Amino acid sequence: MELGAKGEIVKVKPPSDYPPEEGRYVRGNDYSPVAVCVILDTFDFAIPMELEDLVMEALDAGAALSGMLQTENIGIEKLICNIVSNPNIRYLIVCGREAYGHLPGETLRNLIENGVDENGWIIGARALTPYLPNIPKEAVERFRRQIKLIDLVGCLDPERVKAAVRACYQEKPTRFENYVLYDPGAYPEDPICVKLRMKINKPWEVERPKTVSRWRRFIVDPDESFDSTSHL
Repeated sequence: MELGAKGEIVKVKPPSDYPPEEGRYVRGNDYSPVAVCVILDTFDFAIPMELEDLVMEALDAGAALSGMLQTENIGIEKLICNIVSNPNIRYLIVCGREAYGHLPGETLRNLIENGVDENGWIIGARALTPYLPNIPKEAVERFRRQIKLIDLVGCLDPERVKAAVRACYQEKPTRFENYVLYDPGAYPEDPICVKLRMKINKPWEVERPKTVSRWRRFIVDPDESFDSTSHL
């Protein structure tokens, strides 16, 4: 736990460009120790109200950021950019139904446990294209150090999610299910403020090592508009 001279939990003011990436999320208390990620397992033009409600319930409970994640590549890259720009965020709660194919919940778990290889592929991930080429590895490693994952994949119960958020706020270690949670204070390094470099805007078309060869590399045309289906 990071404590100040008088024993208080240390917090820092996020930089002016926080959060750097846009997406389907809402911003809450900048000094909160927790962000909430609701997996979007439907088309983004047909989002169930229960998922919208879950996002807002988490925000009302005190989340710094609460939003949706649909993809295992650009979506996770945006999430990383937004979290490492605010050292106060020390937990990431992931909830909602797992999304078939993209597997963003499982992919996040693999990312935090295993990291990425030298080419930016998430080690151990089974998703279609768990590839993070648009952000520096420094940001990925900082994300892995800064946050603890609270895995509630499959949970759609707002009361359970709110209980997890509240546990993250506690000054003293507090048990929530299989976790012991408390607010450890801001991560003791400066914010990392990066945005996607957009080297590749269709990672699902990039050839994955030892997989189908019909996938092709797609380099972004700087004159081509970018249409992302990722969130958070």
